[in-house]
Amino acid sequence: MIEVELAIVGSGSGNAIVGREWAGRAVAIVDDAPAFGGTCLNRGCIPTKMLVHPADVVEAVRSAAHLGITGSASADWHAVQERVFGRIDGNAAASERWRLGQEGVHVVREAVELVDARTLVTASGERIRAQRLVVAAGSRPRDLPGVDPELVHTSDTIMRVPTLPASIVIVGGGAIAVELAHVLSAFDVEITLVLRGERVLSGEDEAVSRLATETAASRWTVLRGRTVVGVEATSGGRRVTLDDGRTLEAGLVLNATGRVPNADRLGADALFDTHDDGRLVTDSRMRVLAGGEVVEGVYALGDVTSAHQLKHVANEQARVVRDNLRGIPTEDLLSPVPQAVFGHPEVASFGTRGQDAPADAVVVDRAYGSTAYGWAMEDESSFARLVVSRDGTILGAHVIGPHAAILIQPLVLAASAGRGVHGLARSLYWPHPALTEVIENVLLDAEKELR
Repeated sequence: MIEVELAIVGSGSGNAIVGREWAGRAVAIVDDAPAFGGTCLNRGCIPTKMLVHPADVVEAVRSAAHLGITGSASADWHAVQERVFGRIDGNAAASERWRLGQEGVHVVREAVELVDARTLVTASGERIRAQRLVVAAGSRPRDLPGVDPELVHTSDTIMRVPTLPASIVIVGGGAIAVELAHVLSAFDVEITLVLRGERVLSGEDEAVSRLATETAASRWTVLRGRTVVGVEATSGGRRVTLDDGRTLEAGLVLNATGRVPNADRLGADALFDTHDDGRLVTDSRMRVLAGGEVVEGVYALGDVTSAHQLKHVANEQARVVRDNLRGIPTEDLLSPVPQAVFGHPEVASFGTRGQDAPADAVVVDRAYGSTAYGWAMEDESSFARLVVSRDGTILGAHVIGPHAAILIQPLVLAASAGRGVHGLARSLYWPHPALTEVIENVLLDAEKELR
């Protein structure tokens, strides 16, 4: 039996909770993943973005004829992998070594199951008893119904394949599918996207999703309104069967249909309240609920509880939990929550979508191409969209195009501070002729519409 003051299940954002105030105190950090540090570091946000950047460079060269630039670009999969994982793996290993060297910290690299709200049992039978518990166990790729998981890759595995095939079937049209399609196509892989619906990024603003779908269809084969009902191994790779009886041949299949919380893998769903999708229910202080009541001393954060499967949300929730463990009552009250998809084109958004706007709200668009920097890029499709209430409150913002994740931040700041659009654009300088003038002008457009 290991007796600890604090047990944390998950070494991602939960790992950040153990700060100086825990020095020398008994803590257990539990994670059975191959690499220490969580999904974002090892097989999610960070490695994908380190792959996206080379893909952006390749695509910029290949599509620059409209700027008077001609040329070709190719990417070396092995060289890029070495750069990405040479850094990622070293970081993960160093983080684990650091924790292993700390007095009082028990690093447990086994699967565990909760037998009660304070007791964990490892796969090897060791019991860990904790005074306080943090469930930060993350999420995992969703399985394809009726398909042997061994026959398909997921975002957990695709980035480490030693050799890329000539073609890949990607099942799904969300952020993971779009980002990895962009990456793999830069390495000359022929992409076929299989969509259950009609558009990629269907959870985004409809106008944004339509443009993203048009762009995807211009780069890859996009099959809409279809589901995969079977995958089998062949001498050349994989044969995919669709619900209409059609078959596709490809070197690999990538399942990018989303992720599910890991609460069930711990048995936490049997002890605590869960949402319909399996996430643990918490209050604003990230305390877990059971029977609708707070379970004192038990917290959850990140994908295992949050509707937003985003690292910046998990990090903020970890700060909330850390404060509460220190006896400082703190709530998770930050809003709105921005999200970004680093595909081609890039997409960033928060809040109300145009199609969901109240009847009396104002929805305005501003094209990149209406600004001087847009002229420089010869951009004829990218735009920013703002959804504003009649009193000027920013309800939502949506940007599709280069640097969308950067451009949206002034709007996130304004909405977070409760600053409406009235007078906002003229209350500060906007460097000319920077691309941020798109945001300046969409704010001015909204003011004009409100008048």
